[in-house]
Amino acid sequence: MLPREELLKGVENRDTVARVIDQADQAIKTWEVVCTDFLSPPELAEIQRVFSRLTEVHSVAWGGYPQAERQRLAIARADLPLDQSEVAIVALEIAGNFLFDTANHRDFLGAMLGTGIVREKTGDVIVLGERGAQVIVVPELVEFLEMSLQQVRSVPVKTRRIEINELKIREPKKKEMTTVEASLRLDAVASAGFGMSRSKMVDLIDSNDVRVNWKEVTQASSHVKTGDLIAIRGKGRLEVGEIAVTKKDRYRVQLTRYM
Repeated sequence: MLPREELLKGVENRDTVARVIDQADQAIKTWEVVCTDFLSPPELAEIQRVFSRLTEVHSVAWGGYPQAERQRLAIARADLPLDQSEVAIVALEIAGNFLFDTANHRDFLGAMLGTGIVREKTGDVIVLGERGAQVIVVPELVEFLEMSLQQVRSVPVKTRRIEINELKIREPKKKEMTTVEASLRLDAVASAGFGMSRSKMVDLIDSNDVRVNWKEVTQASSHVKTGDLIAIRGKGRLEVGEIAVTKKDRYRVQLTRYM
């Protein structure tokens, strides 16, 4: 048995992490690969931090394509082989004519949840404009959604299974930049990267809208380092790249903003 209560100390997403720890125990006992539900980025990051302390199991995450936000985790005993093919996911196409009644991400997700399924069984939704959308789900939902999902907004749709390699993935828009700061404080670096005032950034941090490596941060004075990912609700993500010290003892920071 894994040290459940010890592993849960200080975690934010306690219920989800506890459930995944139980699944890891199951993987150890049964010698089988166990798959979690789809996890949000904060949940996945926290679970991976917990699993990094374990030697009994290993895991692999996959959501259908490299940039997928929501992913399932396959878990197995450490002495068993494990790769992405063990993560059970399926892609669906939701096809309709949305030329005169445009549907967004929320519309497609709402129509799916309106059939009675739960969010944890669905991955990313890729909106294709007037042609409809593609979605990633657990395999056991395929037949149900093919029969039940027949309308999004006012538009009749046909839902069918497609191959994962048919997903129409758009590369995220990104902007490379460099800033020179007196310190590596979160509020200084993030305000430069997101192009807003430092006081506005402090307000966002104080209102719990900012996460670093998907972990909630409440101190504007906390420092960032190379490899950190700063996310602000509704404003995208910022990756901290190489950091160098200038001749005037300031910090030159390479940043990549994903929009």
